[in-house]
This record gives sequence, C-alpha cells and structure tokens, in this order.
Amino acid sequence: MNQRLSRRGFLKLGLGAAAGAAGAQLFFGGRAGMLSPVVSAQTEPITPRYYLAGTDGWASLPGVGNTYFYPDPWAPEGKTSYMFGFADVTQHLSDPELVSPNVLAYKEKAQISAPIMYFDELDPNNPNKEAYVVRLTNLGLAVRPDLVDSHTVHWHGFRNVIPMFDGEPGSSVAVPIGRVFDYAYYPYEPGTYMYHCHFEDTEHVHMGMVGLVFVRPMQNRGAGSLKASRVAPTIAGLYTPDPTGPMGYAYNDGDGSTAYDREYSMFLSEVWNESHWDDAHIQLPDWTDYKADFYLLNGRVYPDTLLPNYAPVGAPTGGVAGDLGEQPYGSLVTCNAGERVLLRFANLGFTQASMTLAGIRMLIVGMDAVMLRGKTGVSGFYETNTFQIGAGESTDAIFTAPAFSGGAGSSGQGYDTYLLYNRNIAGISNNGEMGIGGQMTEVRVYPAGSVPQQLTPHDL
Repeated sequence: MNQRLSRRGFLKLGLGAAAGAAGAQLFFGGRAGMLSPVVSAQTEPITPRYYLAGTDGWASLPGVGNTYFYPDPWAPEGKTSYMFGFADVTQHLSDPELVSPNVLAYKEKAQISAPIMYFDELDPNNPNKEAYVVRLTNLGLAVRPDLVDSHTVHWHGFRNVIPMFDGEPGSSVAVPIGRVFDYAYYPYEPGTYMYHCHFEDTEHVHMGMVGLVFVRPMQNRGAGSLKASRVAPTIAGLYTPDPTGPMGYAYNDGDGSTAYDREYSMFLSEVWNESHWDDAHIQLPDWTDYKADFYLLNGRVYPDTLLPNYAPVGAPTGGVAGDLGEQPYGSLVTCNAGERVLLRFANLGFTQASMTLAGIRMLIVGMDAVMLRGKTGVSGFYETNTFQIGAGESTDAIFTAPAFSGGAGSSGQGYDTYLLYNRNIAGISNNGEMGIGGQMTEVRVYPAGSVPQQLTPHDL
C-alpha cells in the first residue's frame, strides 16, 4: 500500500540531504522534537555547551517621564518594557526531558541581554576535535500567544558554519514552538562576535534576542576556563603554564601584544518604546519611524549598570535590585593598578556609538573578530580614548590601569573612578530626558593586589 509522505518525513528527507551535502552526519534523536548533530567520526551526540530558551518577558529601564508608550501599563511591578529574549537554561541540560518542567518555568523569563557565550579556538590539526554545540528550545510567548514565531541562533560574522547551523531561516532550520534543535560549530577564528535570532530579524533583534559570543585563541591553550589558560611563550614557540603570566590573549599574536589580566564584555543595544509597546498590545510598529529611547549596556541602563552580576539559580526569581533577575549582567569594571584589561565591545543596536574611556588610553587590537595586523606582520594597533562602533560591529580594546592615586574623587572609597560611556549625548540619557543614564559605567582602579584574580570572563 502506498503511504503518503508526511510533513515530518519530508523534513527528515530534506535535512538529511542538506547534511550530506555539507559533509556532516545527522540523526534524529530518540526523543521527539530534536535533531542532533554528530561529527562523522562519532556515534553519539555531543553534549551541548549552552542551552538557550526563546521566550518573552519584561525589563526594568528606569527613566524620567511618563509617556503613552512608557512605562507599559501591563508591565509587572518593578518592570517597564516588554521584551523578547533568550533565557539561560544550561543548568537543565541533564534533565531527562528535553523541554522539562524546569525549562518551561522560564517562559516569560527572557534574559536581557542574551547569555554571554564563549568558546576555545579548535586546533584544525587535531583529528579528535569535537564541535561545540548550542541547544535552542522555543517556549513560545506568554504575553502574545497569538504570535507563533520560530526562533534561531545566528552567529553574526562567524566564518565556519555550514548552512544547516547558520540560523538564517531561509537556508537553515528555524525552531518552532515546543521543539529543540542543536547548532554545531567549529570555531577557528578567535575574536569577539555577537549572536541573534534571525527569524523576523528586525523585530526579534530589536526586541532583545541578542547577545555576545567570543572565541579565545589557541595561544591560551585553555581547557574550559581562563584560570586554566594562564600561559607564557617558550623559546620553542610552545606554551606552558606560568602562574605569573597573563590571564589570556585576545588573539594569536605570537608576541604577547594582546595579553590581558582581566576581561569584560560590553554589549550595546537599544529600545524604542513605541515598538515594544506595540508588540505587547497587538499593534504593528512602523520601523521607518525608529527612534531609540533607551541605550542599553549589557541589557541595563545607568545606574543599574554598576550593580553586580546576578546569575539565577534554579527557577528564575528576583535579582540584585529585586527586579533585575532577567537582566543579570552588570558592566562595572574593577581592576588593580598596572593590570591590562580587555574590553570586548559588540553593537547590535541600530545606531552608531562613540565609546569613550575618559582619562585612560585604549589600545584597539581587533575589529569584527580580526586582529589589526597585516599579512606582512605590520601592526595596525592604535591608541585612543574614543572609538566608533556601528551596528553589527565588534571592537577589542585593551587598556592598562593607571597607578592608584589614592581614591581621589571617589569619596574615600579606596578606588579611582574613570567613566566609560557613549559620547553621543542621546546614548547617556534615559528616555531622552535630562540626567545621566544609558550606556555608561565605571572603571574602578584599586591599589595593586586588592582585587582577586579573575577566574572567568566578565566574572560570571
């Protein structure tokens, strides 16, 4: 008897053909809802490094003024603005169900900005290398259940990805509500990137489905944490552990010129109040009217940028300020005098920013995940206290913390304060009103030996 080819069967057939063309071996896992990647030399799926859940939620963007679109009258207490986003559910990778009750608890708990992801560069000469895997599930939207949008993970600017895992829905796989997909990557080029949902990308990017991802170079010889990758070059050109050496390197520089002792992520994004209100209230924004009202740094605006990180444990509840549980990343930079600090900037807002570190010169060593050095070895590094960063761009900047001056101007708190901010005047206001806000934070320099060694990027 002839059987009609089902939609699922057709999808399996199409995905299998695409995978074969890309040189990867794929299989459908025994549990419904997942297509798992496997490199050709392996017979079992690779354990994902990160697990993301796409959903919606609410952000706290404190600002002056009460307009029609801000704060949203439907917002829960302590919140102001409707968002889409990814929640970090990596801790539930071992749950027996792909979309377990623990993961479902994150519905309407979108993280703003998306989880910071980082990987070690793979050695192309290692025959036993394994791909890094990022798992994505789509929990749907709680406030707008009528929107049945799929979601993807698109690694912006990444140069080694087959179409299957690119996240561009026209040529890869978009994840519908209630399903799970594993994206596999072979990262060979170190540097700072960003990632975002590429489904209805203008809307989903602006609504908050954006985050920072970076690749640490082989020169680190890292194995999962920066603490394990403190290294120094030997005469033979190899790298051996050295507890007195730098924490890591931004690139495979060969001469230690991109060495750093501390590392912080600075992700720039924006909020146009009207579009966020429209999405919550079943309206359609006219994107030609775009006007940013809030400029975010790691998902927060000043002064919330100075609050410490908050990493939720278990079900996402509360935060350092009582309402920042889903805005977990601070932007405060702390360091000791004389230390070299790497700042990884990425911009997925829609406007250009002019990032300034007042009183300290920054060494720009990389842009768009490319070290500024020509093929002949001539360095393109340059010093500045202000640089421009446009939409979709990244910049790697290193500064050396100046000598401690005794806490001048810091009310005797034991550290020197330097401002890091967007020089564009609109970028440091909240909701366009008078007062300081937006993309601003502080660099606090302490006497040598005061701040403990940083064990993970951004002190995560």
